[in-house]
Amino acid sequence: MVAKLPTAKTLEDVVPLVGAVALAILAVIIVMALYLGREIFVPVALAILLSFVLAPPVAMLQRAHVPRGGAVVGVVLLAFAIIFGIGSLVASQLTHLADELPRYETTIQSKIQSLRGATVGGGTLERAADMLQDLSKELDKPNGARSAPATKLGASPSRPAVAPVPVEVRQPDPGALESIRSLIAPLVSPLATTGIIVIFVIFILIQREDLRNRLIRLAGSHDLQRTTAALDDAAGRLSRLFLNQLLVNAGFGVLIGCGLWLIGIPSAILWGILAAVLRFVPYIGSVIAAAFPLALAAAVDPGWSMLAWTAALFFVIEPVIAQVIEPLLYGRSTGLSAVAVVVAATFWTALWGPIGLVLATPLTVCLVVLGRHVESLAFLDIMFGDRPALSPPEIFYQRMLAGDPTEATEKAEEFLKERSLASYFDEVAIKGLKLAQIDLDREALDQTRMLKIRDAVIELANDLSDQKDREPTAGATEDAEAIAAVEEAKGTRDEDLPVLGEADRAPAWRGEQPLLCIAGRTALDESAATLLAQLCSAHGLGARVESADALSTKNIFRLDPAGVALVCLSYLDSSSSAHLRYAVRRLRRKMPGVKIMLGCWNIDGDAGQLEALRDAADADFAAATLHDATAICIAEASLIKPAPDNVVPVMALQSA
Repeated sequence: MVAKLPTAKTLEDVVPLVGAVALAILAVIIVMALYLGREIFVPVALAILLSFVLAPPVAMLQRAHVPRGGAVVGVVLLAFAIIFGIGSLVASQLTHLADELPRYETTIQSKIQSLRGATVGGGTLERAADMLQDLSKELDKPNGARSAPATKLGASPSRPAVAPVPVEVRQPDPGALESIRSLIAPLVSPLATTGIIVIFVIFILIQREDLRNRLIRLAGSHDLQRTTAALDDAAGRLSRLFLNQLLVNAGFGVLIGCGLWLIGIPSAILWGILAAVLRFVPYIGSVIAAAFPLALAAAVDPGWSMLAWTAALFFVIEPVIAQVIEPLLYGRSTGLSAVAVVVAATFWTALWGPIGLVLATPLTVCLVVLGRHVESLAFLDIMFGDRPALSPPEIFYQRMLAGDPTEATEKAEEFLKERSLASYFDEVAIKGLKLAQIDLDREALDQTRMLKIRDAVIELANDLSDQKDREPTAGATEDAEAIAAVEEAKGTRDEDLPVLGEADRAPAWRGEQPLLCIAGRTALDESAATLLAQLCSAHGLGARVESADALSTKNIFRLDPAGVALVCLSYLDSSSSAHLRYAVRRLRRKMPGVKIMLGCWNIDGDAGQLEALRDAADADFAAATLHDATAICIAEASLIKPAPDNVVPVMALQSA
């Protein structure tokens, strides 16, 4: 039997593998370059971040008719003068603290002794510890030392022990050049780094437009208007973000420094500056900044009140700034996911050490903002951004497939903090069902999964039954997924529709369920009909839902028309006008006096196509969104005619 040789792979099969390998090699090269060239890249990164911070002051001076070169040089010199001033202040504070530390040794020892005395059974533990320490010393003695007693009892040694001769090594006195070299050597590296940063900051601020044009060329110049606007917006956002971060962290440092000074902590200015710097480190920066003053408070105060006041100071100021001040200045978030912050901190710290830990969040924010505005760098936003990797309709569809309406309800409630129920149904739920319809059309969705989606949508609608369909007047969501859904829904119609009481409804609409929603063809259509019924119920119009089987020739005559004022046929696929026409015809024969509305949810804003379908099916109304369908129902049910202005375009589709 001859073995069958494997078929050769085509070029299309090999290209993705080669691309992935090339991308991995490029990533390794970039990481190695960042690590080996950190002496250059660290100053460049600091210069880029400083340029974002200093760009607004430079722009202000330019608007005041100061020449660009003079504005840049003046702002940069002022900024570095402030930095050097803060550095010298830190150095003097450290020197003073080092001189004062020996004075606190007695306080620390007394506190340790008091803690030992307060420990239950402390005497027994101390004796056990002393015994173990003596045994350890005995075991650590060399063999000659442990055998010394045997030497005393036995014969005397043959030779007397020779005392060691002390040896002292003295260095020759350094000359004048050596002294100057030892004095200058520690200053060379910091001065060189500072000089590189100054040069780069001035260069970036002066050549800002030229650098932007070069970046546009790298990103792709096929759409200059869009790319230019995106990069300008990204630069503006980063400048505002970093300037606000600098102001907030500086304010945090000032508050901490003043508070520690009032409490009586030595070198309060030093700890305020340290708190401002460390707050750039995500999550643990404030904790690290609090550790030093807490330890010093325990060493200075013989009691514990100073330690308690210091802990309370950090415990109060940090949450207020993080939960109140920052959301007001930054908006909802910096745009980074929690995982991205941790990964970025680990990555940059491994590459550049402590300075990388401080720069991790700002650098990653730069990458994410570029990823959101430059199409070729979109993978950075997907990897590190806080926005969901899938669109809100895709997430909704995935949850319905998984049979998880509970989590979908939680996200819907977050969305409803900023938008109406109709907006959620139209912009998220219906669009998610459209994705399911696409899978059904390509035969990727079977009947079992469709029924699972329908059941999940029914449970979702029941969970949202207590929600009002009105635009919220206050409140904002902090959920990243809900934020993305709200942003995608911007620009859509979201006006409040009236809620009708029994006295506001026409006589034909005063029954318990005057609206009948029937699925056109599949369980997905029934899901959309369920959402419409829930939305109409929120406006005081009771509704019931029937499956697509109700339109069959066998079941149409079993349909109960009692109390029905309007029938809505729900379709996620209205491509077959014949099916719509036959369904309307059967309903006409069954309910001759009832008006019929087509819900063609797959039509996106094409009024002409919607009117053509309504005319071909001989229906009374047609709507492309749940909001419009609800508006039609409210207008028909209301005693006040004509319909509100916001539904005039929809009502124009009514037959004569």
